[in-house]
Amino acid sequence: MTFEGLLHVNGWVLFGILGQILFGSRFIVQWLASERRKESTIPVAFWYLSLLGGLILFAYAFWYRQDIVFTIGQSAGIFIYLRNLMLIRRPRPGTAMPGGAG
Repeated sequence: MTFEGLLHVNGWVLFGILGQILFGSRFIVQWLASERRKESTIPVAFWYLSLLGGLILFAYAFWYRQDIVFTIGQSAGIFIYLRNLMLIRRPRPGTAMPGGAG
C-alpha cells in the first residue's frame, strides 16, 4: 500500500469511515457512562453503536473490500451485539408486561 492509495477516497471509503467512527465511539460512550456511575458499566448505547458500526463495516468489507478476514470478523461481532440487545430487551421475571398483559 502506498501513501497515495491511502488518500484515495470515494463513497465506499467515506461509508467505511462512518462505520469506524460509530464503532469507535462506543468506547467513549462506555467510558463516559462508567465515569458518571463511578464504576465500570456497559450502557445500552454501546451495543447499538457496536451493531450499527459493525453492520456498516461488514457491508464495507464484504461489498467494497471483498476481504474475507474483515468480513468474518465483523459478522461474528454482529451476532454478539444482536444477542446482547435481545437479552437486554427480554422481559425479566416479575416485571409487568407493557400494556398490562402481565
